[in-house]
Amino acid sequence: IAFWQMSILYKQIWHKKSLLKSSAKIEKFLRMYLVNTPWFIQRLFPNFIWCIPTKEKAIYLTFDDGPIPVVTPWVMEQLRTYNAKGTFFCVGANVERHPDIFQQLTSEGHTVGSHTYDHLDGWQTANTTYLDNAKRCASLVKSNLFRPPYGRLKPKQAQLLRNDYQIVMWDVLSGDFDPNISAEHCLKNVLKNTKAGSIVVLHDSLKAEDKLRYVLPKILMYFSERGYHFEALPSRASKFFSP
Repeated sequence: IAFWQMSILYKQIWHKKSLLKSSAKIEKFLRMYLVNTPWFIQRLFPNFIWCIPTKEKAIYLTFDDGPIPVVTPWVMEQLRTYNAKGTFFCVGANVERHPDIFQQLTSEGHTVGSHTYDHLDGWQTANTTYLDNAKRCASLVKSNLFRPPYGRLKPKQAQLLRNDYQIVMWDVLSGDFDPNISAEHCLKNVLKNTKAGSIVVLHDSLKAEDKLRYVLPKILMYFSERGYHFEALPSRASKFFSP
């Protein structure tokens, strides 16, 4: 299901709950996600960045929702072990709470991007409010990279954001945030679907911490042993090319 199509379906369900029998089913619908973003969705939305076409064995690990104590420094430690760089889509409020950790991210050569100031859900937020919140975070992290929390954007929000930002999505979603899957399942999601140029989503958050501590070292070891290296996205990219 394409993100904008999901947005339309969401509105229909939210305002016409008779389409579903219970609020539990509504919540189940909203929790749906695709581990591997199909090529046709990437083609439908070429202005979003889904992966990085490359002939090199490069993988782009991204981390959402930080920076926070303990978890984010641990992620940096793991990356340092493999001389790996990552891209961290930061929540603005966390940047202001933990400026030293944020500074460490940039000083160690990782890329940062905006994940809104308050981790807003675009589907449930007015366009002006959402845009202002994204800009507030971007002014803190000083990056033109943006990733919407939950991957949820209304068409108008995406249109407005593209004036100033590169919207970075993904082609591999680990599911480390999902309490209904095991850490082993999460690892399998990544190992099975990641290829050269993949943008992989992980989370440096308390919610995902247990799974992250299991999967990240194994991801780094598995792909390093197979000749891959881990790169950060350019911090102020002028243009990416979709697949």
